[in-house]
Amino acid sequence: MRAITVPSPGGPDALVLAELPDPVATPGTVVVRVAAAGVNRADVLQRQGHYPPPPGAPEHPGLEVSGTVEAVGEGVGGIAVGQEVCALLDGGGYAEFVAVPAGQVLPVPAGVGLVEAAALPETACTVWSNVFMLAGLRPGELLLVHGGGSGIGTAAIQLARCAGARVAVTAGSAAKLQRCAELGAEVLVNYREQDFVAEVREATGGRGADVVLDVVGAKYLQRNVEVLAPNGRIVVIGLQGGTRGELDLGRLLAKRGALLATSLRARPAEEKAAIVASVAEHVWPLVAAGRVRPVVHEVLPLAEAARAHAVMEESSHTGKLLLVP
Repeated sequence: MRAITVPSPGGPDALVLAELPDPVATPGTVVVRVAAAGVNRADVLQRQGHYPPPPGAPEHPGLEVSGTVEAVGEGVGGIAVGQEVCALLDGGGYAEFVAVPAGQVLPVPAGVGLVEAAALPETACTVWSNVFMLAGLRPGELLLVHGGGSGIGTAAIQLARCAGARVAVTAGSAAKLQRCAELGAEVLVNYREQDFVAEVREATGGRGADVVLDVVGAKYLQRNVEVLAPNGRIVVIGLQGGTRGELDLGRLLAKRGALLATSLRARPAEEKAAIVASVAEHVWPLVAAGRVRPVVHEVLPLAEAARAHAVMEESSHTGKLLLVP
């Protein structure tokens, strides 16, 4: 099969199209013929040499795909050859075929095309597990999403609105903020020109954000505490702004706040399966009803993975980038 490999870490040009052996369906797994693969920040980090795949995962990148089941391993029930699916992966999605644990496979939701379904698994599982399963966002609360125009951000806005919460976002351009507003965000902050702490406080009568979904990390650590409402929760899921920062624990204590940090890829298979099952139960009906939709910026050929990574590093996209074999 054709697959995108990373012979040595580097820039986007480090991504090389190569021939690899086709995967086989081992017990508990299925092989998917890939229709499309989602591009994620984690893939960029892996290409740069900062985020190696977990033990046993394919060495080539790709954390989510859509496609058709090609083969079913021993002991797998409820999944049939020829079924259209999408899946959360440990790696290997930038390819024509990929093997995936059966517990990480989802049906393509009704009303969603097979290619655009690749935009759903990683974003839906990340947002649902962090904002709802972990941080417990409730109706009437305010969610602050950093990077509102990203794939994660556009999914978080829609899911939070469906849950009856209000949404504030930060983004780096007027066009991205306009798209966030169309999806349901109420408080729009251009981080290049405005202070998100001041803007969110003003919009909430001084209360602040009940939940903060943060992809920035160290750079925003103390300011996230400042913007936090009493009993608020900060969930760090990315480190684009660094890994080390100074934290005023007294301020966090005074707000009775919680600082949480998670990653999805490194979780044990049983935890991923539990998240996928919860997404199927709670999120997929919203997608099928048209209340949550994948936001796709561009679909590119697999051979142009380097271009997709360059676009992601420029942050010039809104929503998801997809690759098709």
